[in-house]
Amino acid sequence: MQDTTLQPALSPAQPALKPAGSPWAALLCMLSMASVQFGAALSAPTMAAYGSLSTTWLRLSWAALVLALLVRPRLLSYSRAHWLAAGALGAAMAGMTLCFFSALQRIPLGLAVAIDFLGPLAVATFAVRRLRALLWPLLAIAGVVLLSRDRGGWIGEPLGVLLAFGAALGWGSYIVLMKKAGALFAGLEGLSVSLLAAALIATPFGLAQSGGHIAGAQIAATAGLALLVPLLPYALEMVALRHMPAASFGILMSVEPAIGAVAGFVVLHQPMGVLQIAGTLLVVTASVGAVVATR
Repeated sequence: MQDTTLQPALSPAQPALKPAGSPWAALLCMLSMASVQFGAALSAPTMAAYGSLSTTWLRLSWAALVLALLVRPRLLSYSRAHWLAAGALGAAMAGMTLCFFSALQRIPLGLAVAIDFLGPLAVATFAVRRLRALLWPLLAIAGVVLLSRDRGGWIGEPLGVLLAFGAALGWGSYIVLMKKAGALFAGLEGLSVSLLAAALIATPFGLAQSGGHIAGAQIAATAGLALLVPLLPYALEMVALRHMPAASFGILMSVEPAIGAVAGFVVLHQPMGVLQIAGTLLVVTASVGAVVATR
C-alpha cells in the first residue's frame, strides 16, 4: 500500500497553495539545510583522507542502496517520461554534489554555500516578472564578493570558486527537476530511481580517484555520512516541493549560507571576519527581498 500523504497532485477543485507554501514544508526545508551543512562540515576529514570524488560517489551509492531497499521502486512499470525525469534529476544530483564537495577542499564552507545559493536564488528570481526583482540577485552577488575577501585578499582557489558555481548550476536544475519528478512518481520512488542514476553517473569519477582501491574505513565512514547528505535532505526536499512552488523553495534556501557559515565555524573552526559576516547578511537579505517580491 502506498503512502497517500506523499501523493503530489492536487485536484482542480482544491485551492491553490499560497506562494510561501505550507509551514510544515518550510520546516522540512530548514531540517534539510541543517543536515546538508553539518553533514558537509563533518565530511571534511574523510574527504581529506580519501578524496572528495570517491567519498561523494560512495555516499551517493549508500544513499541509493538504502532508499532502494526501503522504497523498492517498480522499475519495470515506468514510462519513458519517468525515466527521462529520473535520469535528468540524477545527473543534476551527481553534478551538484561532486562539484560542491570538490569545492569544499579548496574554499571555506561559508563561501562555497553562498556561491551555491545563487542557483536557488536564480530559480526564485526567474519566477518574478518584475524588473526590480533583479536587485536581489545583484545584492546576493555583492554578498558573495564580500565573502570571497579578507584582509589578506581573495579567499580560496579560483578552481574552488568555479566548482562552487558549477554546484550552483546543478542546485538550480535540481530544484526544477525535483519538482517535476515529485509530480510524476508516487511516494519516494522518483527519488530512489534518481539516486540510482546519480550513483551510476558518479561511479567513473569515484573509481578514477580511488584507483579501484576502496578502504574499509572509507566505506564505513561514508555509510554514516550518506544519511546526512544526501539521503535525508533529498527526501525532505522532495516532500517539501510537493507542497510549495519551486520559487518559494529557492527563496527559503536563503538561510543556507548562514547555516553553512555557522557549521564551518563550529565544526571546522573557520573564522568569519567582518567582510564575511557582511557578505552573509547581504545574501540572506537578498532572499528576504525576493520573498517580498513574490507576494
